[in-house]
Amino acid sequence: MLIIQPSGGLCNRMRVINSAKVLAGRRNEPLIVLWYACPELNCSFEDLFLPVRGLTIHNIRSLKDPRKLFYQLLSRQRFGNDDILQNKTDGTLHEAFFQSLKNPVYIFTWEHFYPSSDYSIYVPTKSLQKRIDAMTASFSGRCVGVHIRRTDNAVSMGKSTTEQFISLMKKELADFPETRFFLATDDMAEEMLLRELFPGKIISNETRTLKRDSVDGMHDALLDLYCLSATDKLIGSYWSSFTDIAADMGKIEKVIAGEA
Repeated sequence: MLIIQPSGGLCNRMRVINSAKVLAGRRNEPLIVLWYACPELNCSFEDLFLPVRGLTIHNIRSLKDPRKLFYQLLSRQRFGNDDILQNKTDGTLHEAFFQSLKNPVYIFTWEHFYPSSDYSIYVPTKSLQKRIDAMTASFSGRCVGVHIRRTDNAVSMGKSTTEQFISLMKKELADFPETRFFLATDDMAEEMLLRELFPGKIISNETRTLKRDSVDGMHDALLDLYCLSATDKLIGSYWSSFTDIAADMGKIEKVIAGEA
């Protein structure tokens, strides 16, 4: 049995679960997921996605939840994020570490440890899918996604500046004047600026809630993720799993502001 406690934001967790599925498949073991609702992601798995066949998910709201403590006591080995970091290279667990794993094993991490770009196991709830479909219906013609990460990622802000996003967007319009942009950002001032610079070219979820400590906020985050993945190309933020997974989900070209 493999017990995984994915940590971090939405996309880190999706990436961890994908890695865990690969690991569980290699070990031919069932996969248990402890989904912790906390201020950085305050909703249950089922608030966002339909149930996943072959995946047992326990939603917990306390680190002292009896189910979490039970699985920790049951496991023969427990590994944290640092252990995963020290035992992987290029996103893949070292074979010697894999061979050393006993049954059951408990892993807490926000790191992906087996590459997987197949996100088809994640199917939004019917109500969320209806909202996604309504938003993407406006993506007529060529639509480029723009993901600007600001308020909680200093590394991204230092590398992917506003000027670099503007430059890349201007280049898209110079090459393809009909282009419109779907904008996902956690900074409303950035959105106001881009709407002024590119009048009539910006599409966004204008009524979104930015706080991730609410179900509504997580619904809006998922909406942005799936809308970005439905664009023709993505201009994204440096060191952002949200950018990376949106591109992987849609199998679309990705350009990182600050690296182009």
